[in-house]
Amino acid sequence: MVARAKPHRINEMIQAREVRVIDEDRQALGVMPVSQAVQLAKDRGLDLVEIAPNAEPPVCKITDYGKFLYEQRKKDHEAKKHQKQIQIKEIKFRPKISVHDYDFKMKHVKRFLGEGNKVKITVMLRGREKQKPELGHQILGRVLGDLKDLATQDGSARKLDWAVSALLVPMKSGGKDAKAKNPQGSPKTDQGHGQEKAPSRPSE
Repeated sequence: MVARAKPHRINEMIQAREVRVIDEDRQALGVMPVSQAVQLAKDRGLDLVEIAPNAEPPVCKITDYGKFLYEQRKKDHEAKKHQKQIQIKEIKFRPKISVHDYDFKMKHVKRFLGEGNKVKITVMLRGREKQKPELGHQILGRVLGDLKDLATQDGSARKLDWAVSALLVPMKSGGKDAKAKNPQGSPKTDQGHGQEKAPSRPSE
């Protein structure tokens, strides 16, 4: 919200009677009436921009409004550019998959998980295999077992007429998982390599 340095627009855009003012060099000028803040901005050939309307009192900055909008758009663009877009990747298996194909597909699964993406594992069933969905669940169990340190299953497995599938999410590093692997105060942490010192013999 902005009040261009014209008194007749003050009440339309900034409702508070007093505001906390920061100048163009980010120096705090203190709390003052809106009219005084607008006059300060006008004297400097700048605008009074409300940057924290919910504060008590609201915070305004003396700045060039066009430059202010440009910097805000630039910050928003940078934030979106660095924001990680999580995708769902799908890898398809067959019940009678060869060891070579299995290892090849698992490399892709691990890479996708390492990038922070979710992975949908789909086991395709054909012909008589459709009557034996347990074949698909066996492959799912094998995949989950090989990825136990990298991913967890999101929800339950889904069965279709032609396939069974499960959604995997990457396991978060740190947090509870890290603490569980090396809890604070464990003998390994305190003693170093788990070796306890023998009690000293009483002096004779």
